[in-house]
Amino acid sequence: MADHQDPRTPKQPSDRSVDRPGAQALDEVVEFTSGLIRIDTTNRGGGDCRERPAAEYVAERLSGAGLDPFLLERTPGRTNVVARVPGTDPAADALLVHGHLDVVPADPSEWTVHPFSGEVRDGVVWGRGAVDMKDMDAMVLAVVRDWARRGVRPRRDIVLAFTADEEDSAADGAAFLADRHPELFEGCTEGISECGAFTFHAGPRLAVYPIGAGERGTAWVRLTARGTAGHGSKINQENAVSRLAAAVARIGEHRWPLRLTGTVRAALTELAALHGIDEPDFDAPDFDADRLVQKLGPAGGLVAPTLRNSANPTMLDAGYKVNVIPGAATAHIDGRCLPGAEEEFAATLDALTGPDVDWEFTHREIPLESPVDSPTYAGLRAAIEHFDPEAHVVPFCLSGGTDAKHFARLGVVGYGFTPLKLPYGFDYPALFHGVDERVPVDALHFGVRVLDHYLQSA
Repeated sequence: MADHQDPRTPKQPSDRSVDRPGAQALDEVVEFTSGLIRIDTTNRGGGDCRERPAAEYVAERLSGAGLDPFLLERTPGRTNVVARVPGTDPAADALLVHGHLDVVPADPSEWTVHPFSGEVRDGVVWGRGAVDMKDMDAMVLAVVRDWARRGVRPRRDIVLAFTADEEDSAADGAAFLADRHPELFEGCTEGISECGAFTFHAGPRLAVYPIGAGERGTAWVRLTARGTAGHGSKINQENAVSRLAAAVARIGEHRWPLRLTGTVRAALTELAALHGIDEPDFDAPDFDADRLVQKLGPAGGLVAPTLRNSANPTMLDAGYKVNVIPGAATAHIDGRCLPGAEEEFAATLDALTGPDVDWEFTHREIPLESPVDSPTYAGLRAAIEHFDPEAHVVPFCLSGGTDAKHFARLGVVGYGFTPLKLPYGFDYPALFHGVDERVPVDALHFGVRVLDHYLQSA
């Protein structure tokens, strides 16, 4: 876990000499980020996506690094790429490094630049996927190609996976790989991927680097209300739309109880220390997590979404004509569950929906929690601090989820680690699925250096 050093006291850089990546690697990470963005891999859900062109782009560059990539599909066009970099110690456990190739939709009319242009302007790479997560894909490609040029080999085997379908169900991506091709991940005990190790500016002189050490589980739900169909002009006490609307309102207004996981407790403890706040006593009767989060200022935003389960109504579907009361109405809920709180989630939905509305899960993924006192976490932290002596590394829990959940079924302990050093005022979290997604070139260079350093020493 990160130390509780006074944030006003600068840390000293490590004296360890590092064989840095060459200039070509720094050029390639920008080229590859831009090139991948230009390949439109929009995932609209329901199978509407084609990652194969991006997968072939990745495979070609892995082959150029002397690797032997596998292209794997459950559904034609929904392509995954897996390759293994052999390490020098055959007895060592393998490390999984994974990133997804698909992106969420983007409306060009809302953007400053075209979302699939991959334009490099004023030292920034623009486009859908710049932070989620074609930047990380490009960093990995740049690092392994640099190793091939320099003759570098890591200590342990490194398995690289570039997946399809992360932005929907992962049925054509990580879930397919874990279920159908577990042999490709033999020996992998830990993994790193998206959502972590970026600069979060908690203040003008307080650079926090949150490393993902937990994820809330996905619990997508469909509600169905049934009633009596009839004419819209008549009184109807069994109106399916009214029943559904009432249930949706109850769910949307529900205040979920506080549930502090180990990762969230560690985050609150370390962030409190960085802000000069007394170490929280989580077992005290008067402990108020919400008040502590408020005291943390901007840094509280790293923790606030993961204090509780959540259930947000997102889609409604009912009726076909204004003067016809339909016999059924449906809604969809984006639910998220903390580790150990899945049963509470189901029982709460039973109570909130009531007797007139049925509900069912449409998609579920397990919550995760990875140790923050492990050698892996310590190594990730050290890699960041080596290149940014002012860094304050803390663990955090992701409010959403990643492919790490599927690889966890193979025994892989996952961490969110996509290293980027970002300038003050750059709101990186807001760019996930947002408009004008972009990443600074300098941040990509930082990421290549950190990944190279960590993957060689892991």
